[in-house]
Amino acid sequence: MSGMSETRNYLLLLADEQERGLLAASVERVSLARGSKLYRPDTIPDFCLFIESGIASVIVTSPEGHKAEAGVVGREGMVPVSAFTADGCTPMEVVMQVGGSGLKVPFEHFRDAFQASPSFREIFLSYTQAFLVQSAFTALSNANHHIEERLARWLLICHDRIDGDELPLTHEFLAIMLAVRRPSVTIALHVLEGNRFIRSERNLITIRNRPALEEFASDAYGRSEREYERLLRPLSKTAARAA
Repeated sequence: MSGMSETRNYLLLLADEQERGLLAASVERVSLARGSKLYRPDTIPDFCLFIESGIASVIVTSPEGHKAEAGVVGREGMVPVSAFTADGCTPMEVVMQVGGSGLKVPFEHFRDAFQASPSFREIFLSYTQAFLVQSAFTALSNANHHIEERLARWLLICHDRIDGDELPLTHEFLAIMLAVRRPSVTIALHVLEGNRFIRSERNLITIRNRPALEEFASDAYGRSEREYERLLRPLSKTAARAA
């Protein structure tokens, strides 16, 4: 059970050794390349994935092919969230936007463990609530905040899920995150860089002043992070340092 005992996934760390043991026999540690498609829309998953490093993007697509991000998942969570439903079918696409690694568990084995342990089940249902809150506040932010504030929010959300201060994010990914055209992303990056919150290079953004970036994001950032903390454990880097 070495892979499970050494995991960096927050949900598995909240489970006790006996609960992790329910998955141990079938778990496989895998590398997750940037751009790899983990799940396609309207499919029943073959496996569940507990991310240990990197960032996955949960994407919704309109009938016309327009894409927008519903949420991001890193080491604080797992995909697909639909695994907790009756058949597990997911209506959304999940793509790795920052490469990393994770623990892969066959879907049926996860479902068996989910049904076998009430305390294990409570962890994942709490995570479902936290993810739904993130998605809800994404919709609220898209409707009410300026693009620069929304960009600040997403950079903070991604920053919470990685080690260090460098975010290997492409303009294409940022455009999907913000549901805008790429030129709008470039302009918003220039605003944040001009305020010395970040440094932006080709496919790489470095967080220079996190407290100032949080202040700039204002109420666009923080509500879903506080919900995750209330239900599970500190998520944001600021909260984790204070804990």
